[in-house]
Amino acid sequence: MSTFRRLLGFLRPYRRTVIASLVFAWLAMGMTVAIPWLVGQAVNAIEPPSDKSAILPLALAIVGAGILRLGLTVIRRLIAGKVSVAVEFDLRERLYRHLQTLELGFFDGQQTGQLMSRATVDLQSIRFFLGYGLIFLTQNALTISLASVVMFAIKPWLAALALAPVPFVVLSAARFNRQSRPAVQEIQQRLAELTAEVEESISGIRIVKAFARERHMLGRFRRSVVRVFDQNIYSTRLQAFYSPMLGFLPSLGLAAVLLVGGRAVINGGLSLGDFTAFYTYLIMLTVPMRMLGMSLGMAQRAVASGNRLFEILDREPRIEIGEGAPALPDGPGRVELRHVSLAYNGGAPALEEVDLAIEPGRTVALVGPTGSGKTSLVALLARLYDPSRGEVLIDGADLRSVDVRSLRSQVAFVADDSFLFSASVAENIAYARPDASREQIELAARRAQAHGFIERLPDGYETLVGERGLTLSGGQRQRVAIARALLADPRILILDDATSSVDARTEAAIKTGLREAMVGRTTFIVAHRMSTISLANEVVVLNEGRVVDRGTHEALLERCPLYAEIAEHGLEDSVFLQRDLERREEVARL
Repeated sequence: MSTFRRLLGFLRPYRRTVIASLVFAWLAMGMTVAIPWLVGQAVNAIEPPSDKSAILPLALAIVGAGILRLGLTVIRRLIAGKVSVAVEFDLRERLYRHLQTLELGFFDGQQTGQLMSRATVDLQSIRFFLGYGLIFLTQNALTISLASVVMFAIKPWLAALALAPVPFVVLSAARFNRQSRPAVQEIQQRLAELTAEVEESISGIRIVKAFARERHMLGRFRRSVVRVFDQNIYSTRLQAFYSPMLGFLPSLGLAAVLLVGGRAVINGGLSLGDFTAFYTYLIMLTVPMRMLGMSLGMAQRAVASGNRLFEILDREPRIEIGEGAPALPDGPGRVELRHVSLAYNGGAPALEEVDLAIEPGRTVALVGPTGSGKTSLVALLARLYDPSRGEVLIDGADLRSVDVRSLRSQVAFVADDSFLFSASVAENIAYARPDASREQIELAARRAQAHGFIERLPDGYETLVGERGLTLSGGQRQRVAIARALLADPRILILDDATSSVDARTEAAIKTGLREAMVGRTTFIVAHRMSTISLANEVVVLNEGRVVDRGTHEALLERCPLYAEIAEHGLEDSVFLQRDLERREEVARL
């Protein structure tokens, strides 16, 4: 199905309203076409022998037709505006709803600015065409058709001469259509790139200023603007040639009517009133023919935007939610990974043949060099990704067979880079449980050692934290995020380096609250600092996507060289330590 037809499909829920808008547009055009005929009759009544009695009714008829056209046009614009806004509402909702169904892997490869451009600039182009451009096209086509019929009724030979340029207008419009489509689509793409550039610059403004890279970012922005400018210039050149051409061709018919029709009036073969009506019709047709180019331009922008929009809407979710899938069965929180491998977008495996079983209520620390697969492993538990091979089970249920919403209501995730919404502190803590009472919110905050600093904020728990929570320090954001996870009361708690942004004293206090919160639930701690391992019952060591060992801290110190190196020197240098360890083992074997 063509993009144009798919765009028209968005009008289906409003087809009665669209038909009403078209009817009012056609009636208005009927009044527009009637006025030149009435003018011609009035001119004939003025010519000797004049008929004074007919002048007043004809003048009133012209005024009446004008008033009717005014009223019909106002009603048509109101209806078309309602359809335009309704279509935009539907498009935004559908796009946003579809984005919510897409898996995390989709967003890993997308620029936020690109998605925002589709949700704003592209939707506006589609909205204007479906709400107004389509009406303009049909209205202009009807005007040309009705005027042509009346002109042929007055003088067929003169109408044929006057309308002789119309086929050339159609051919020029079609050629303009073919050449402008790729140009407009490229403009939309470059505008999206520019939006992405601006979004990235604003989001990273702290880094930009910290490294005094304002000039560098300005240079990048200028390059993006120049790309948009160059493509707009190319599109403007096409418009500069074809739009005047579409306006010039009808003038040839106008000149022919003046020359041939004027002589016919002089020779008595055509009345002055009919000539006036004929000439007025040609003047009236000049605007629709010029508007034809503008309407086609709107259609091209809408099709180009539609192609970009459908790239998103046609993207099927890789993680199926499954309508009617059963909820995650009740259970204590036993986790099992069976022969699990994971590769992102067909790349190198992040996890490979992982077998791991964690009994309910256990707290497990995941340790390993950077890139060893720790975060990838815990992401599978919330089904943020699906394994390339193998099975992930919670309480005996394969996660691909249960309702994903029920699963995620039982898994709480605290990442190292804690994201907060532009809302109050209380709303951020209660994000997973909007119905939570203030007492429950404060209890979660106390466990996360956040209550003290929250009370010192200007409005306490009602303080707005700003976009991404940037008005709070890194440690404060992490404590709010921990409180959010604790309030969710999950079956499985995941802490991905959740205390990395707090000082040792605060970390010790947080640990006290976490120990209390971990009782009765299975907890995974992605450890990037050895101090957090003290919370765990056992440690799982990963390297290059595989589980290389597991056990208590003391046991691993005895038998796992990699863990011993990590414990001695810290995780920050573990990648280099692992390479050094491999070299030493190789030398020992030789």
